[in-house]
Amino acid sequence: MHPLFIKAIGFTLIVILFSWMTSLPAATAIAEVSSEASIDWFELGMGLFGGLALFLAGLDMLSNGLKKAAGETLKILLSKLTTNRFMGALTGAIVTGILNSSSVTTVLVVSFITAGVMSLSQSVGVIMGANIGSTVTAQLLAFNLSAYALLPIAIGFFMTFVAKREKVKYYGMMIMGLGLVFFGMGMMSDAMGPLRDFEPFIEFLKSMENPMIGVLAGAIFTGLVQSSAATVGIAIAMASEGLLSLPAGIALAMGANIGTCVTAMMAALGKPVEAVRATIVHVLFNVIGVLLWIMFIPQLADFAISLSPVAEGDSLASVVPRQIANANTLFNVVNTIIFIGFTGWFAKIATRLAPTPPENTTVLIEPKYLMDGVIETPSLAIGQVRLELSRMGEIIHQMFNDIQPAMIDRDRKKLEEIFVMDDKVNILQSSTLEYLSKLRKEELTEQESHDHQSMMITTINLQNISSVIRDDISEILFYFVKKDYQPSDTTREIFLDFYHDICLTLEETAKAIGTNDHVIAEQVINRRTAIKDYEEQILSRKSSHLGKDEEDYLKMAQLELSLMEKMFRIYSLTRRISKNILSSS
Repeated sequence: MHPLFIKAIGFTLIVILFSWMTSLPAATAIAEVSSEASIDWFELGMGLFGGLALFLAGLDMLSNGLKKAAGETLKILLSKLTTNRFMGALTGAIVTGILNSSSVTTVLVVSFITAGVMSLSQSVGVIMGANIGSTVTAQLLAFNLSAYALLPIAIGFFMTFVAKREKVKYYGMMIMGLGLVFFGMGMMSDAMGPLRDFEPFIEFLKSMENPMIGVLAGAIFTGLVQSSAATVGIAIAMASEGLLSLPAGIALAMGANIGTCVTAMMAALGKPVEAVRATIVHVLFNVIGVLLWIMFIPQLADFAISLSPVAEGDSLASVVPRQIANANTLFNVVNTIIFIGFTGWFAKIATRLAPTPPENTTVLIEPKYLMDGVIETPSLAIGQVRLELSRMGEIIHQMFNDIQPAMIDRDRKKLEEIFVMDDKVNILQSSTLEYLSKLRKEELTEQESHDHQSMMITTINLQNISSVIRDDISEILFYFVKKDYQPSDTTREIFLDFYHDICLTLEETAKAIGTNDHVIAEQVINRRTAIKDYEEQILSRKSSHLGKDEEDYLKMAQLELSLMEKMFRIYSLTRRISKNILSSS
């Protein structure tokens, strides 16, 4: 189900809840003496729903444009600039501010923890910074630009549909999305205008002057629509119509910080323990932060007023939206400053609440990096696929690495373990192709389409290598063990050198896949001369000894040549994978 549809359902539930509250006897009695008759409820509902639809669609378009233009760059930024908690917080704020999604940042953090690139303690700083980044949208919404919203919509539309360069189209998506956000805000604001004289609604808003009710309402609404930006946006829209006071707006924004944890918790269901711990950190930080501030909302409101005082000639309604945005940013910045020194404690609590589960022996293997939460950002999802394929490559390297001891020690059990590892590769291959199938449904850029195709080819080639090791090489080695075959010293030495070079090639290929390292890929490709030399040496020896009259020599010579061909086949497949890496971004 599309996220926008889920958000629309959530908004519908909120409207139904409000309608039920205003239909209570007390509310009805008040409504009788109000100017309810002057309200066109159909027009009001159409304005609210239509405005929210445009608002959410605009946010989605803005976010997609940003992700396509800078997704991979932001991933690199996030993985490189988290050397300490302060840099982690700064990087988390920047990445989230640009991606317009703290959830995507959290999912990326989980993948880095899983890959061992980032510790849980380091990730706490990034998650804290993500909260600051999420306030960027509110700051943008505080600018009352709805009157000019059609201009960026027109410009963005023109750029998106006329430009030939992909980058220009993405910038057009961003501009058009921003225009739709402000246009939707304007529609919601205009639609709510008649509610200024509707007493049940005014009484309902007055109840939110109670901080607990305001926080609860903000949390519920955000949990239902799965967008803290939508909650803050509606609060700003109501404030611009004079319907919402500053303290009530701050309480709603604080509640939105708690409600946004629902998305993270849902994303962590059924995921590795690292994802659960990152979510626990997110929830703890937001809940403790709100509890710390809830009794100081009046003081926070006073400080926000001092930052954005009412200028002469300005109405209170024109300033309150900026004050809400400033208070929201200040709340998150101060919380981060307060808690940044306790990242280790947050990590320890999360680890204690979500201990490492006992290893599930009934499951042979399952994907480690394929997270659905980043599929909507294809450039990042492709990065996750690379990590999973690198993991497959490491298993295959181990398979091939175990061949030598299996043959030298005549270890039949070791050969059977190779079969088990092949089963693991088949499971990961199936999961990866399924993930790539989901990713194909997203709108991909030209480069992302190329990388997607490259990942599919790599997946198939890795599985083919695994099959060669299990079905071909292992079968030959089983026969050698059964016949107790002993090659000549020279042949043994050539095969061992050949074997070690293939082993090194598989190790380098796995590494090159995960890091997209073109230098390592070049090394694999350039090893072809050495590999061909082994092949020629073996062919030369077998050719010169073909006339031997020894029993079973011809059969063993055929098997040796077959083993040589299968090993060369493995190298050819790694070479294809390396060429794919060189052709990727």
